[in-house]
Amino acid sequence: MRRSRFGLSILAMATAGALALSSCSSGDETPDDTTNGDGGTSETTDEGAAAGGSDAIISVNGTEPQKALIPAATSEVGGGKVVDALFEGLIYYDAEGLSHMGVAESIEAMNEERTLWEITLRDDAVFSDGTPVLANNFVDAWNYAANIDNALDGQYFFYPIEGWSEEEPVAELSGLTLVDDHTFTVAATPDFPDRLGYSSFYPMPDSAFEDLEAYGQNPIGNGPYRMADSDAWLHDVEINLVKNESYVGDRVAQNGGLHFRIYASLDAAYTDVLAGNLDLIDQIPEASLALFEDEFPDRHVNQTGMLITTITISTNLEHFGMDEEGKLRRHALSMAIDRDEITEVIFKGTNLPSKDFTSSAVAGYSDSLEGNEVLEFNPELAKELWAEADAISPFEGTLTVSTNTDGPHLIWVEALANQWSNNLGITSAPNSYPTFAAFLEDREADVVGGAFRTGWQADYPGMYNFLAPLYATGASSNHGFYSNPEFDQLLDSASRADTQEATIENLLAAQEILLEDLPSIPLWNQATTGAWAETIGNVEFGWNSVPLFYEITAN
Repeated sequence: MRRSRFGLSILAMATAGALALSSCSSGDETPDDTTNGDGGTSETTDEGAAAGGSDAIISVNGTEPQKALIPAATSEVGGGKVVDALFEGLIYYDAEGLSHMGVAESIEAMNEERTLWEITLRDDAVFSDGTPVLANNFVDAWNYAANIDNALDGQYFFYPIEGWSEEEPVAELSGLTLVDDHTFTVAATPDFPDRLGYSSFYPMPDSAFEDLEAYGQNPIGNGPYRMADSDAWLHDVEINLVKNESYVGDRVAQNGGLHFRIYASLDAAYTDVLAGNLDLIDQIPEASLALFEDEFPDRHVNQTGMLITTITISTNLEHFGMDEEGKLRRHALSMAIDRDEITEVIFKGTNLPSKDFTSSAVAGYSDSLEGNEVLEFNPELAKELWAEADAISPFEGTLTVSTNTDGPHLIWVEALANQWSNNLGITSAPNSYPTFAAFLEDREADVVGGAFRTGWQADYPGMYNFLAPLYATGASSNHGFYSNPEFDQLLDSASRADTQEATIENLLAAQEILLEDLPSIPLWNQATTGAWAETIGNVEFGWNSVPLFYEITAN
């Protein structure tokens, strides 16, 4: 594999060591956040895998993408897994989170401050329709995504580039300059290259802008796979990809394609893998966590992942703002949760109680941040704090905890609501959404009310990614509508730091602010779990808890 000219990025380099020690997910949410659909099956797909050979189609559980398959519009795992298979960026991350060159031939700092980057592309990369991948395909895609008028979820990710604005539309970023067909420059922060393997930074062909609505349903990419020629995306049923024969990168598919089958529940997908009717499941449902290692003795994964589960309450909700009352209630709710009990009883020890806002697999992780005692179970103190908040303004009624029922979360949400009721002396109860898409829409519109389940699967390997997209003012996945200028300033300082140590120092300080404010309540680090049938082999899960699909072979 071709190594990056700028070496391993500041964050990815350190992450590799952390992942190696822990034996350790694209998109905004944890994999099971987007499980929905009707569980359609395909006999053709199953027969293809069983037949073996490099032309075999690999079947895997999928989820209905919330939005069109435009790279910067996709911010959840259901669409993210598909987009990542269809496209290749300037760099990509291997299983350990190390960066390798993708379409880029070189990425070089042009000044000592590392604020001007020259990017040179390889000259043989093409899209699946045969058109060349040129510098303008990156520049045009980035300009479109960064323009706030286009309302793409990935808009926030372009803030490191000079000229970006979250307040007014910018048609062309001043920090992007075309040099020639295979070269462009970027005026950006020193840590800018760290994130270039994320989907928002993928290129799009010129033809995409002729009809973006149609393109989002049947995108033309430049990755290891392409959309099937017919019935590629049957909404709520399946998404079919085939091997991209024109792909010239390092990740050549060792199979004939991918069949994402959309299930109504992970339990149904698990039953199909057990019966040999599905090749791979990339998340084990709670009901099977105690059994899957025995049922798939040599065909399972259970390792640390870059995923975290949280509970969020909008700062705009009465009684839960960032004033004294709101912070008292947030601290009380956090300390009224027995994370050890839930992770042991429900998750059978696969998940680990949170000590911070990130994952224990990330570079710079610390379990001794100032203020993290708020994440420890302390029902007596929790009840006192809730009473102090009631003395300011009494809370009446039911505190709901919302989640989607087409995912596997309802069991632990019920347990958490019971703990709040029992430990705080309040009424708390689950509130169910039929689909993740409907749930996410209400979160984005700030109309859920009460508490709601949230989670994060890292977009790229780094602590920064667990913080900025979720808690920076105006960030794309800031569903709690949190804003703290001091926190924002520490994020900015971290992105401009010239050493890894300085970056981590700023990010740890930023987390201590979050521990005081609790815009979300960290619950646990979610493990990477999965299993596969005897029909396939060479299965490896990456740093982000997603299988390396292109490596899978049929037996």
